[in-house]
Amino acid sequence: MQLESPVKRPILAVTLVLAVTAALRAQESWPPARQKESEFTGRKLDTYQHDSKKEWGYEKPQRDTFLVLHPKQPRANAPLYVVLHSAGHDVHSCLACTKTVGNHDIYHAPADFFALYLDCRANKGDWWWGINKYPGPEVCSTEKRVIDTVQWVIKEYGIDANRVYLCGNSMGGSGTLGIGMRHGDVFAAIKANVPAEVKHVSNRMYFPPLKMPADVKIPDPPIVIDYSAQNDGWSRGHDGFVKAMNDRKYPLVLYWGPFGHANNQANIKKVNDLIDSFGWLSVKKNDPYPVFTNASTNDPLPWPDKLTDKKAGQINAFFRWQNVRETPNAVELTLVLVKPAELNTAFTIPAEATADVSLRRLQKLQVVPGAKVHWRLGKDAGEAAADATGCVTIPRLRITQEPTSLIIEKVK
Repeated sequence: MQLESPVKRPILAVTLVLAVTAALRAQESWPPARQKESEFTGRKLDTYQHDSKKEWGYEKPQRDTFLVLHPKQPRANAPLYVVLHSAGHDVHSCLACTKTVGNHDIYHAPADFFALYLDCRANKGDWWWGINKYPGPEVCSTEKRVIDTVQWVIKEYGIDANRVYLCGNSMGGSGTLGIGMRHGDVFAAIKANVPAEVKHVSNRMYFPPLKMPADVKIPDPPIVIDYSAQNDGWSRGHDGFVKAMNDRKYPLVLYWGPFGHANNQANIKKVNDLIDSFGWLSVKKNDPYPVFTNASTNDPLPWPDKLTDKKAGQINAFFRWQNVRETPNAVELTLVLVKPAELNTAFTIPAEATADVSLRRLQKLQVVPGAKVHWRLGKDAGEAAADATGCVTIPRLRITQEPTSLIIEKVK
């Protein structure tokens, strides 16, 4: 029998250690490495790849690709437009859609924005932006990867961190709602084009039948824009979603109509011409915003049992506001209904509305749970108390087409 050379043993051990170390390093490879610089539709395009970080919790190491599209003209402190693709695409075909007007218009980033295109097709655990493999309410590996990538791009490209926006179509719309709603500390506003079900967001936000645990603290969410079709089977569940958003005093602008699972905005506007009427890309993360709930101007929902209804409708489509001032003791916003001359729409724009108005994303005025505040809107005034989360809601405010200041002050 031939004995193993004692010299080979330490060599073998060293080789094994080096292999294990290399594998661990590969799993934790970060930051991303730029693979290619190119040009796309007259804009600089950077292609990146990276391995998985250990703290993301993937069962197996994986390698991912993302694309960063530059503004047409270089600019400092630019906003960021983040895109999640649908089930019919990967990151590359998603970007390719933007060569043609009308081809998944939600993917088309404004010319003066940076844009980040993410991928969830390359790895099975990421499919459907994580909801299939990780159906519970807990943050999953896919979401951790998405948020870490967004944060890295913000820092690497000098992005205006108060102007980061998330959007997606179909499966990407589901991911936009599910990932975006939990990260109001990252995204100023989010927009979902025909999201393919609302179970992702419902699970992540602990919507009924789930219950929010006492120890879970969620930042005030981004403003949510959603346009869905009652004749699209993927839109099922919107009745429960709308109720949960209303009950939680979360910001929602919803448009619907019988336009099916569409992605061409010109065709959708033939059915509901309001879908682009709210300037979601002007919302800033560091500004307070009002939440309108129980509005008298909301149209009856077609979900769950009027799915053959041919009418277009809206929730909260006509409210606008302007931030005036905020101090540690008071906040002032101007509330107004949009005027008919400001919108070219087939909808009848109301002259006035009543709505409950809650304030979120307050930067300086902090109200402890149960504390009372004074409020004043025009000639109307009263007191209100913050709920268990510190959110203040003023019930049944009358809002008209004349801008009126809402002032809320701490009780001294």
